[in-house]
Amino acid sequence: MRLVPISIAKDYPRRLTSLTHDISSGAISQSNKRIQIMSHEKTVSQVIAASLARHGVETVFSQSLPSAVLLAAEDLGLRQFTYRTENAGGAMADGFARVSGKAAVVTAQNGPAATLLVPPLAEAFKSSVPVVALVQEVNRPATDRNAFQEIDHIDLFRACAKWIRRVTEPDRVEDYVDMAFANATGGRPGPAVLLLPADLLNESTSVFGRQTCLGRFPLDRVLADPARIDQAAEWIAAAKHPLIFSGGGVHLSGATAELAALQRKAHLPVMTTVMGKGAVDERHPLSLGVGGNVLGRLSPSRHFRPLIERADLVFLAGTRTAQNGTDSWTLLPAGAKYIHLDIDGVEVGRNYEALRLVGDAKLTLAALTERLGGRCKAKPELERAIAEARACNAREIAALLRSEAVPIRPERLMGDLQQVLTPDTIVVADASYSTVWMACYLQSLAPGMRFLTPRGLAGLGWGLPMALGAKVARPASPVLCITGDGGFGHVWSELETAHRNGISIVVTVLNNGVLAYQKDAEDVKFGRHTSACVFAPVDHAAIARACGCRGITVKRPGEYLGAVREALAANETTVIDVLTDPEAYPPLTLFDDHLESVRSQRT
Repeated sequence: MRLVPISIAKDYPRRLTSLTHDISSGAISQSNKRIQIMSHEKTVSQVIAASLARHGVETVFSQSLPSAVLLAAEDLGLRQFTYRTENAGGAMADGFARVSGKAAVVTAQNGPAATLLVPPLAEAFKSSVPVVALVQEVNRPATDRNAFQEIDHIDLFRACAKWIRRVTEPDRVEDYVDMAFANATGGRPGPAVLLLPADLLNESTSVFGRQTCLGRFPLDRVLADPARIDQAAEWIAAAKHPLIFSGGGVHLSGATAELAALQRKAHLPVMTTVMGKGAVDERHPLSLGVGGNVLGRLSPSRHFRPLIERADLVFLAGTRTAQNGTDSWTLLPAGAKYIHLDIDGVEVGRNYEALRLVGDAKLTLAALTERLGGRCKAKPELERAIAEARACNAREIAALLRSEAVPIRPERLMGDLQQVLTPDTIVVADASYSTVWMACYLQSLAPGMRFLTPRGLAGLGWGLPMALGAKVARPASPVLCITGDGGFGHVWSELETAHRNGISIVVTVLNNGVLAYQKDAEDVKFGRHTSACVFAPVDHAAIARACGCRGITVKRPGEYLGAVREALAANETTVIDVLTDPEAYPPLTLFDDHLESVRSQRT
């Protein structure tokens, strides 16, 4: 990271005051204290770079474009974390934002590079993750003249961003940067896109000097209606079988401690969605693990179903009540009362008519716990029922967690991984089966433990880059990535990114040689699958070594745990290529009985 000594401009005291305030308040880290103070007349690029620093940005996920902006950013000491592909760079930014609590910045050139930002921004949009995308455009005089790599970026990003604007006036650039961050981090977080014509970036402006940092989220915490909080407390206190169903919004709000306090003080059972996993300690006597469409046969939470079905009140906390999280809207009881807490009023009551608590989860959960006081008493019989169901679940899956079968069962790998987890460990899973193996067979050890998955759109290829972004956000935390060979094939190139940037993560590739979910889903729906579901053999460990990383192949179950421990001790990224059973499938309710029936008929 290049740092430039401060040169204090006597005609620019406001910038000095601003940066001094940001340094003292922590908005700019100690490593960036020597940021150069700008003189009165600067280029648009320099103003953008200074604005990023003011908003607490220390790392930009980029590939040297827009060059004028990134040169100015490096002059100020900001780090350019250079991706290989824009779609991976966007996923890195997503992972960074989820873990850091700060808006992430990703940049791209106009045209084809910008189109590759659409998938990661769409994931961030659906998952409510604040990402600011700075996208270069053609020179203003060339607009609508079929300039090289020109495309209508506003239409391109319309479906995957909260806010899109083009800057055309140099004197408005700081205003627009602030609007981008305010839109990304304010209300329901999400992506904001700022379009920057290339010729604008080198123009001069003397209009700048804003001081506010808008880079952390939630930007503005708003308490839900106090009268409705009182009513929610009355409903919970009066319920015989209340249940909390918690989603990813609790993590986005930083409200896991408040949820855990409500669970503990009001003696309420908590089940989470996959996105909400880690919101509570799953070993707690009142924790029900992960629900949704992952409650099929051999699910560690399967025997909690009767406790869900008898609920007379369901408190939905920070969840979109999406299809997978509710098992196609069949999991939660139709006859129950519902309370729904979310920052986005449009989501409240979308699928379940509910008492509306529109506001920040952290403030509202704390207020609700206070309102309940000591009215909710401990329920030893409920804790016994949960303990019995948990023991039944454990008995059913015990053999899989210890399996010596070859090819290796993924459940065995999860059982081994559990032994190396700490509350500080960050686990990142790619989409499809990798997410379900992780959600079901790894256990959260504390409120706030992070399990990251691309569940907004569930696209393949997010695992490795999202893990890299998480590691940039928390360098001291161990980061474990779980990905299938199908998803990993999208992003092999980012292993070189990890090596070049000195990033140390552990990547487990579940190498079963098939697009497993696609194959199994086709078998259930059609009784057969297409030829596209089967891959040729690939040596992922060799690919890792070719990129400068460590690569290990695991063929027998007993080899894996030791390989993981070695990888965690290494100061470099390690790919553990595990040959897994192509017939293994996780406990999805879609497959219960149906998939085995198809397979038995085939044999």
